[in-house]
Amino acid sequence: MAKSLLQVSEQLLILKPPSSTITNQQKQMQKPKQIRIQSCLNRRQFISQTNMAASSVSISLLLRLLVPEAAAAAKSQDEEDSLSDWERVYLPIDPGVVLLDIAFVPDDFNHGFVLGTRQTILETKNGGNTWVPRSIPSAEDEDFNYRFNSISFKGKEGWIVGKPAILLYTSDAGDTWERIPLSSQLPGDIVYIKATGEKSAEMVTDEGAIYVTSNRGYNWRAAVQETVSATLNRTVSSGISGASYYTGTFNTVNRSPDGRYVAVSSRGNFYLTWEPGQPFWQPHNRAVARRIQNMGWRADGGLWLLVRGGGLYLSKGTGVTEEFEEVSVQSRGFGILDIGYRSEEEAWAAGGSGILLRTTNGGKTWTRDKAADNIAANLYSVKFINNRKGFVLGNDGVLLRYLG
Repeated sequence: MAKSLLQVSEQLLILKPPSSTITNQQKQMQKPKQIRIQSCLNRRQFISQTNMAASSVSISLLLRLLVPEAAAAAKSQDEEDSLSDWERVYLPIDPGVVLLDIAFVPDDFNHGFVLGTRQTILETKNGGNTWVPRSIPSAEDEDFNYRFNSISFKGKEGWIVGKPAILLYTSDAGDTWERIPLSSQLPGDIVYIKATGEKSAEMVTDEGAIYVTSNRGYNWRAAVQETVSATLNRTVSSGISGASYYTGTFNTVNRSPDGRYVAVSSRGNFYLTWEPGQPFWQPHNRAVARRIQNMGWRADGGLWLLVRGGGLYLSKGTGVTEEFEEVSVQSRGFGILDIGYRSEEEAWAAGGSGILLRTTNGGKTWTRDKAADNIAANLYSVKFINNRKGFVLGNDGVLLRYLG
């Protein structure tokens, strides 16, 4: 409508008698009419364009109110556009699924798997841009809703463990998966597995049992002589606060590249470490007032420690120690749940209510990525496959992919 009015106004302005028949007085009399016509048409254009703009806004608002999918898509797009170094990858899974681990085939970084609750296994063959559900018949024979906790690859060999106790093995980069039987006497639930070599792996339960295999999982050898409960209930635990008559389990457990472990007790009141060759887990008093949320290994071989309420501590020096220094972070009071190192200097921390923090100086200072605040989810795990490929895993199927 506005365009047609503009065309009419142009025609009115050029329709006039030949210049030879127009006197100066006629020109003066005609000029105001042209101005009045132009002014009137401008008002009409303005009203028409305003109505059109208001209509488009009303239609957009109406769509968001009446069509939840449209509103959700618009919100999701806003969230994705606001991220800087990360983008959200939307997964074909049910709401409520918590993502727990991710791994890629070392010979093909386009091929990977992500695990989660509710028997969730997803596969990608394009580097993590898109994912499809993966069905493993050997894990569906029984009436269980497995929680797949951990996955690891070495070459084309891969391992998956979950709860209730289940162990899956592949020798062809995940094209097929074989179920390996496990003893019903296994102490605790399997929470972690690491592929260590040809037909070899290391497996950890939440009661501190560590087992190793070198024949595809058909036989396992205990790497520690007793569970953590047995260790702590002996006299060696007399100096550990809260360890007497310990009957709990691990809250978290993390492994360093050279095979050392650090684990946090379920109550968060102390932590434990283990190194290859040691017969027992070594308990340690926490050096901070608040309970421990999670611990892990820095890229330089030191330890990081997260406490409930959003505190972050770094150990002094490298190796196992009980001396930590607090680092100031903008966590807004939400708990920080995990840290992943991209390099020795750069790392990312993630936590509750979409908290995402970055350091570029080895952890001395951290800045908050405020754009991630719009993601309504808890971010549980940060995983860097290499310095170019990284992911953040959260609840409700939230998966962030590192862009760099």
